[in-house]
Amino acid sequence: MFDISTLSTFVVVVMGLFLIPGPAVFLTITRTAQGGQKAGIMAGAGIATGDFIHTVCAAVGLSAILMTSALAFNIVKLAGAAYLLYMGIKAILEKSADAAAPAATPVSTLSVYSQAIVAEVLNPKTALFFLAFLPQFVHPEQGTPIIQFLVLGLIFVLMSITYTTLIAVGIRPLGKLIKRISWIGRWSGKIVGTIYIALGLKVAFQSR
Repeated sequence: MFDISTLSTFVVVVMGLFLIPGPAVFLTITRTAQGGQKAGIMAGAGIATGDFIHTVCAAVGLSAILMTSALAFNIVKLAGAAYLLYMGIKAILEKSADAAAPAATPVSTLSVYSQAIVAEVLNPKTALFFLAFLPQFVHPEQGTPIIQFLVLGLIFVLMSITYTTLIAVGIRPLGKLIKRISWIGRWSGKIVGTIYIALGLKVAFQSR
């Protein structure tokens, strides 16, 4: 279904995005600090569940577009590439600021899980990200598009929950490490922006 090049590129890009602290990381850290490792793990699981819901929605919608018109799908794909370029340029130009963990009150682990799902599902930026990101790795000639979307989404979710679990379990040594490499905060926007731009240019180049 996927060639090794496409799948490896997807995994590497996702790993690159995960390595830069974002809202998911800070929510996991906050919940871990408030309720312990279990709460942090549940927050990560909730975020991953929300991401998979976005994946399913994107898979159904974009597959329906592809069934209607391959041209329309390519237009959506190019629009997604343009959006990634825009996000990349915006991230690079924005001044870096110290990221603050989102405010939250102590709650049960089940509530932590459900609240993380709701927060992720209702985040329009996340929906746009999946609509723009996933199509760049889907090739209709290599198999059923909706299956490709779902497989990519599952890989993303499994990597996400593994990453946030590792953060929840190793938050103390990670905190010391982050303090030692404070340049991450200053350069995180530029690193993420470069990843987005590289993805957008990759699609633009392939479309020629």
